[in-house]
Amino acid sequence: MATPKKPVKKKAAPKKKAVTKKKAAPKKKSTRAERNAPSRKKSKGNYAAVKKGRGKGKKAGGGMTAKGVATYRKNNPGSKLKTAVTTPPSQLKKGSKAAKRRKAFCARSKSWKSERGLAARRKWNC
Repeated sequence: MATPKKPVKKKAAPKKKAVTKKKAAPKKKSTRAERNAPSRKKSKGNYAAVKKGRGKGKKAGGGMTAKGVATYRKNNPGSKLKTAVTTPPSQLKKGSKAAKRRKAFCARSKSWKSERGLAARRKWNC
């Protein structure tokens, strides 16, 4: 008598792993200063060029242009910000408001030794 053969179980093919997409990193919360900072396009032309050194911009130390000061004063009502006194000292009347502002700035900035500080002092003819 022949014994009935047991059914042979086939091995199941290995399951393919589902491809998962990597989740995007959570957005970094921006600081208050970053949200309120003007875009480069808006602030273009607000800072003066520097004779030596790094060109234009706040970091270069050339100070603000008349346009930049006007924009700042518009955004900050009651501000008394003024542009630099760039007139050579020989052309200023002694004791005039401009001469006094220049003299006070030069005295205040005597200890500035960085490239930016030196650029600012050059602009004010210190």
